[in-house]
Amino acid sequence: MHSEFRWKQRFQNYQASLRELRNALEKTEYTNLERAGLIQLFEVSFELAWKTLKDLLFYEGYDVQSPKAALRQAFASGIIIEGELWIRALDVRNLFSHTYNNALAEEAVKLIKETYSPLLFALATELQGRL
Repeated sequence: MHSEFRWKQRFQNYQASLRELRNALEKTEYTNLERAGLIQLFEVSFELAWKTLKDLLFYEGYDVQSPKAALRQAFASGIIIEGELWIRALDVRNLFSHTYNNALAEEAVKLIKETYSPLLFALATELQGRL
């Protein structure tokens, strides 16, 4: 039972991070500091997403240790639909660490808004249905 409690507790933290991310996504223009904050909120939410998946998968009998393994198993288990897009989101997190470069930071915000944040919100909906 501990593992069921664990994924549900992690999911609550994930939902809280998504509320903050949603607020940040509502803006249309950002200062450099706000842009860096949005990117950081995405990184935190993504981290909580894969860790929530890891805990849920453990509860379901899978032992995955890395983010990539968790995403692959979540895709195989039907928890997430766009497995390759999730893997790309994982891979581009490194790009997002260069928020001091304005062009890269603007590209990161565009990717977060248009491509990657919808994945995070869809996962929250899916997980809510599993509670």
